Amino acid sequence: MVNKMAKYQKYAEYKDSGVEWLGEIPSHWEFFSLKRAVNKCTNGFWGAEPNGDNDLCVLRVADFNRNNFEINLDKLTYRSILSKEAENRLLKKGDLLIEKSGGGEKTLVGCVVQFNEDFPAITSNFVAKMTPSMSMNSRYITYAFSHLYAGRVNFSAIKQTTGIQNLDSEAYLMEKFCFPSKNEQTQIANFLDHETAKIDTLIAKQKKLIELLQEKHQAVISHAVTKGLNPNVKMKDSGVEWLGEVPEHWKVSKLKYESEVVDCRNKTPEYFDDGEYFVVRTTNVKNQELNFKGALYTDKRNFDIWTQRGVPPVGSILFTREAPTGQVCLVPDTLKFCMGQRMMNFIAYESYYGNYLFDYLISDCLDRYINSVSHGSTVSHLRVEQVENIPVLVPSKEEIKEMHFHILKIKQQFNILEQKTLETIDLLQERRTALISAAVTGKIDVRHWQNPNKNNNQENMECST
Repeated sequence: MVNKMAKYQKYAEYKDSGVEWLGEIPSHWEFFSLKRAVNKCTNGFWGAEPNGDNDLCVLRVADFNRNNFEINLDKLTYRSILSKEAENRLLKKGDLLIEKSGGGEKTLVGCVVQFNEDFPAITSNFVAKMTPSMSMNSRYITYAFSHLYAGRVNFSAIKQTTGIQNLDSEAYLMEKFCFPSKNEQTQIANFLDHETAKIDTLIAKQKKLIELLQEKHQAVISHAVTKGLNPNVKMKDSGVEWLGEVPEHWKVSKLKYESEVVDCRNKTPEYFDDGEYFVVRTTNVKNQELNFKGALYTDKRNFDIWTQRGVPPVGSILFTREAPTGQVCLVPDTLKFCMGQRMMNFIAYESYYGNYLFDYLISDCLDRYINSVSHGSTVSHLRVEQVENIPVLVPSKEEIKEMHFHILKIKQQFNILEQKTLETIDLLQERRTALISAAVTGKIDVRHWQNPNKNNNQENMECST
């Protein structure tokens, strides 16, 4: 990132901030505690269930957009708040919202976003509002706080209790930081708004590229598992509307005839912190893999009960029939586990068929089947008999082997492209963070920066007159 910053000028003179992680700052900048930058830090309030009389928008940590430090407006929460509780908590444009409680495995509390909306709102009890002082530019302070958040400053202000992080806002606001004049703050904020927007556009394009790659990936697999690899093969009507024509010599069957379909017990096993048997729930199956986020475990007694119908063998398919519906993954080796509620296991009667069945299920065939049985409406679950009757195709053994190697090659190619795209996104995000850091700590001088869009707009106005 040093080379990337080389195109920007530095300030003529610097002074030592006296803080190791901050280093030198421009000689004319001031250095004081964050507490002087905000007039007041006011804790939020959760209120009661909405009743239609005193309902008010209550902004939560879940509403934080940690990328652009603003509020997500897609799923706002309303609560019943009495006027006396709302009076000192109502947000104004330019107020900052700081996360006081929450955090996670990879994040710490302390994220700050800016409120820039016109509707009345307060913060929840896990969020506090901070009103910038008159000498501060709200957007600049937001960027400054984002730098502090990314740098994980002032660990002593963060308390860990029963797995939840809590921020001592008073202790946090005693942290010192560097501040230029308000005019310079405004210039830096305008520069960062413009430059981060350009980076965000590039990131959005890369994310769209991943979506297109995934769609193409699935389309190629879908064509292979339903039409085969021979473009000249004779076709026949499958008798299944959403499947259309399939190779003439392929068998059209149902899942229950080609695979043993094992349903879970319709109960939840007892969980133990020291349990050694992983309980696979629907939330643990994602992107065709097992993930252990929020993993729960049980003991030997429960394991024996929950595997009375058999332990899912290595290489068989785990299937979620609810919440969400239709996620699949292969059973890995050396894992002691049992199935939780709404999980199913498919064990192909012919071992070689298992690979084809998995590829068939990750194609769009399963989505099309679910859409057909739900008649276009959103389906939250599949009944056992609906799963058993999923239409499947049975190519020859040789074709299955050939298709499997073909699809493996396709997966590898798409995975390489997707990984490169993800790496590009990571680099862009690093660039964004480094640019913010450099600007708010005075490592680059943007006082003479001019918004190119503003110049273009001015030229257009002059031409029109």
